[in-house]
Amino acid sequence: MIKKYYQSILWFLATGLLVSLVSCDPARKYEKAESSSIQSYLTANPTENFTKEPSGLYYLEVLTGTGRTPVAHDTAYVIYTGKFLNGNVFATNVGGTTLFFPVDEGYMIAGFDEGITYMKEGGKSTFLIPSSLGYGTQGYYTIAGYTPLLYDVELVKVIPGPSK
Repeated sequence: MIKKYYQSILWFLATGLLVSLVSCDPARKYEKAESSSIQSYLTANPTENFTKEPSGLYYLEVLTGTGRTPVAHDTAYVIYTGKFLNGNVFATNVGGTTLFFPVDEGYMIAGFDEGITYMKEGGKSTFLIPSSLGYGTQGYYTIAGYTPLLYDVELVKVIPGPSK
Protein backbone atom coordinates (compact mmCIF):
# COMPACT_ATOMS: atom_id res chain seq x y z
CA MET A 1 0.00 0.00 0.00
CA ILE A 2 2.72 2.47 0.97
CA LYS A 3 4.74 1.46 -2.09
CA LYS A 4 1.74 2.18 -4.34
CA TYR A 5 1.26 5.52 -2.58
CA TYR A 6 4.88 6.54 -3.25
CA GLN A 7 4.61 5.41 -6.87
CA SER A 8 1.53 7.60 -7.32
CA ILE A 9 3.29 10.60 -5.80
CA LEU A 10 6.39 10.00 -7.92
CA TRP A 11 4.29 9.68 -11.09
CA PHE A 12 2.41 12.89 -10.23
CA LEU A 13 5.65 14.82 -9.62
CA ALA A 14 7.27 13.51 -12.82
CA THR A 15 4.21 14.45 -14.86
CA GLY A 16 4.12 17.91 -13.28
CA LEU A 17 7.80 18.44 -14.00
CA LEU A 18 7.39 17.34 -17.61
CA VAL A 19 4.40 19.64 -18.16
CA SER A 20 6.21 22.60 -16.62
CA LEU A 21 9.32 22.02 -18.77
CA VAL A 22 7.29 21.80 -21.98
CA SER A 23 5.22 24.88 -21.17
CA CYS A 24 8.30 26.99 -20.38
CA ASP A 25 9.63 26.83 -23.93
CA PRO A 26 11.79 29.99 -24.18
CA ALA A 27 11.63 29.94 -28.00
CA ARG A 28 7.90 30.67 -27.85
CA LYS A 29 8.59 33.79 -25.81
CA TYR A 30 11.05 35.10 -28.40
CA GLU A 31 8.82 34.15 -31.34
CA LYS A 32 5.92 35.99 -29.71
CA ALA A 33 8.08 39.07 -29.07
CA GLU A 34 9.29 39.06 -32.68
CA SER A 35 5.77 38.75 -34.04
CA SER A 36 4.67 41.57 -31.77
CA SER A 37 7.49 43.85 -32.94
CA ILE A 38 6.62 43.17 -36.60
CA GLN A 39 2.96 43.98 -35.97
CA SER A 40 3.91 47.13 -34.06
CA TYR A 41 6.09 48.25 -36.97
CA LEU A 42 3.31 47.62 -39.50
CA THR A 43 0.79 49.47 -37.32
CA ALA A 44 3.14 52.43 -36.86
CA ASN A 45 3.77 52.62 -40.63
CA PRO A 46 0.30 52.23 -42.18
CA THR A 47 1.26 53.94 -45.46
CA GLU A 48 3.70 51.13 -46.17
CA ASN A 49 1.33 48.59 -47.68
CA PHE A 50 3.41 45.45 -47.37
CA THR A 51 2.16 42.24 -48.92
CA LYS A 52 2.72 39.22 -46.71
CA GLU A 53 3.92 36.34 -48.83
CA PRO A 54 3.13 32.70 -47.95
CA SER A 55 6.71 32.24 -46.67
CA GLY A 56 6.24 35.03 -44.11
CA LEU A 57 8.22 37.65 -46.06
CA TYR A 58 6.65 41.12 -46.14
CA TYR A 59 7.23 42.73 -49.55
CA LEU A 60 6.67 46.36 -50.54
CA GLU A 61 7.27 47.58 -54.08
CA VAL A 62 8.43 51.19 -53.94
CA LEU A 63 9.24 51.70 -57.63
CA THR A 64 8.30 49.23 -60.35
CA GLY A 65 11.18 48.32 -62.60
CA THR A 66 10.88 47.76 -66.33
CA GLY A 67 13.57 45.16 -66.92
CA ARG A 68 14.05 41.47 -66.35
CA THR A 69 12.75 39.67 -63.25
CA PRO A 70 15.54 37.52 -61.81
CA VAL A 71 15.09 33.79 -61.49
CA ALA A 72 17.25 31.12 -59.91
CA HIS A 73 20.88 31.19 -61.09
CA ASP A 74 20.66 34.71 -62.60
CA THR A 75 23.13 37.20 -61.19
CA ALA A 76 21.49 40.16 -59.44
CA TYR A 77 23.29 43.47 -58.90
CA VAL A 78 21.81 45.44 -56.01
CA ILE A 79 22.20 48.54 -53.91
CA TYR A 80 20.79 47.97 -50.43
CA THR A 81 20.49 49.23 -46.90
CA GLY A 82 19.79 46.80 -44.06
CA LYS A 83 18.09 48.19 -40.97
CA PHE A 84 16.54 47.06 -37.75
CA LEU A 85 12.85 47.90 -37.23
CA ASN A 86 13.90 50.91 -35.13
CA GLY A 87 15.63 52.39 -38.21
CA ASN A 88 19.22 51.76 -37.10
CA VAL A 89 21.34 50.74 -40.10
CA PHE A 90 23.48 47.63 -39.73
CA ALA A 91 24.73 47.30 -43.34
CA THR A 92 24.68 49.28 -46.57
CA ASN A 93 26.50 49.55 -49.85
CA VAL A 94 24.97 52.90 -50.83
CA GLY A 95 27.79 55.02 -52.22
CA GLY A 96 30.01 51.95 -52.51
CA THR A 97 30.36 48.90 -54.67
CA THR A 98 27.21 47.28 -56.05
CA LEU A 99 26.60 43.89 -54.47
CA PHE A 100 26.15 41.03 -56.92
CA PHE A 101 25.19 37.44 -56.21
CA PRO A 102 23.65 34.41 -57.91
CA VAL A 103 19.94 34.28 -57.11
CA ASP A 104 18.54 31.36 -55.13
CA GLU A 105 21.87 29.64 -54.59
CA GLY A 106 22.16 30.24 -50.84
CA TYR A 107 24.53 33.20 -50.92
CA MET A 108 21.96 35.51 -49.33
CA ILE A 109 19.50 35.00 -46.49
CA ALA A 110 16.31 33.32 -47.70
CA GLY A 111 14.10 36.42 -47.37
CA PHE A 112 16.47 38.54 -49.46
CA ASP A 113 16.72 35.85 -52.14
CA GLU A 114 12.94 35.56 -52.26
CA GLY A 115 12.32 39.31 -52.32
CA ILE A 116 14.64 39.79 -55.31
CA THR A 117 12.51 37.38 -57.35
CA TYR A 118 9.48 39.70 -57.00
CA MET A 119 11.37 42.67 -58.46
CA LYS A 120 12.18 43.82 -61.96
CA GLU A 121 15.45 45.35 -63.05
CA GLY A 122 15.42 49.08 -62.26
CA GLY A 123 12.93 48.63 -59.41
CA LYS A 124 13.11 49.52 -55.75
CA SER A 125 11.52 47.55 -52.93
CA THR A 126 11.53 47.10 -49.20
CA PHE A 127 11.64 43.66 -47.60
CA LEU A 128 10.56 43.08 -44.00
CA ILE A 129 12.22 39.78 -43.23
CA PRO A 130 11.26 37.75 -40.15
CA SER A 131 14.11 35.89 -38.47
CA SER A 132 12.87 32.58 -39.89
CA LEU A 133 13.92 33.90 -43.33
CA GLY A 134 16.89 35.87 -41.97
CA TYR A 135 19.45 34.94 -39.36
CA GLY A 136 17.17 32.62 -37.41
CA THR A 137 17.32 31.84 -33.75
CA GLN A 138 21.11 32.19 -33.48
CA GLY A 139 21.61 35.57 -35.14
CA TYR A 140 24.73 36.75 -36.92
CA TYR A 141 27.42 39.01 -35.43
CA THR A 142 25.58 42.14 -34.21
CA ILE A 143 22.18 40.81 -35.25
CA ALA A 144 20.57 38.91 -32.38
CA GLY A 145 18.50 35.79 -32.89
CA TYR A 146 14.77 36.33 -33.50
CA THR A 147 15.45 39.74 -35.06
CA PRO A 148 13.27 40.88 -37.98
CA LEU A 149 15.09 43.00 -40.55
CA LEU A 150 14.23 45.69 -43.10
CA TYR A 151 16.06 45.94 -46.40
CA ASP A 152 15.66 48.80 -48.86
CA VAL A 153 16.76 47.32 -52.17
CA GLU A 154 17.34 48.67 -55.67
CA LEU A 155 17.75 46.01 -58.36
CA VAL A 156 20.29 47.67 -60.65
CA LYS A 157 20.97 44.89 -63.15
CA VAL A 158 20.15 41.25 -63.85
CA ILE A 159 22.44 39.02 -65.88
CA PRO A 160 20.80 35.80 -67.06
CA GLY A 161 22.22 32.64 -65.57
CA PRO A 162 23.12 29.44 -67.37
CA SER A 163 20.34 27.94 -69.47
CA LYS A 164 18.67 24.86 -68.12
